[in-house]
Amino acid sequence: MAEPGNAAAPAKSSAATVVVIVLLALASGGGAAWFIMQRGHATEAARGIDAAPRYLVHLEGFTVNLADTEETHFLRVTMDLGVDHLPEGADRNKPGAGMPVARIRDAVLAVLTVCKADPLLTPQGKSQLKKDILEALQRSVPELDVRDVYFTEFLVQR
Repeated sequence: MAEPGNAAAPAKSSAATVVVIVLLALASGGGAAWFIMQRGHATEAARGIDAAPRYLVHLEGFTVNLADTEETHFLRVTMDLGVDHLPEGADRNKPGAGMPVARIRDAVLAVLTVCKADPLLTPQGKSQLKKDILEALQRSVPELDVRDVYFTEFLVQR
């Protein structure tokens, strides 16, 4: 007959093994969850650049002669600017109030007046125009920190 002390030893050791395996599984599962969450936060941060800006600043329309030399072409465009914060002194209820409107309009006009009609008729041309306006605004009015340009009206008259 087996002694009671010897029979308990294997039972204790298998219970200890099960506890160690469960703890290892929980630790590795927790580590994997932490890694996935950290990766998710990094992805969210990267997407944060593309997230919608907090404020839209509406600009009055622009009507300009385009730089075509062979014929007279016009562009009529209205746009909103996407910004994350308003400059000091700007009214949150009236996003255009307190803005450096003259410098904003000057930067936009400098870009628009060198454009030609044909490229503006293509999606790539409109996309390039948005990029050019955005770069000009970031250079000329850096305190605004413009993140995006939204065309609300766009008409090329030939």
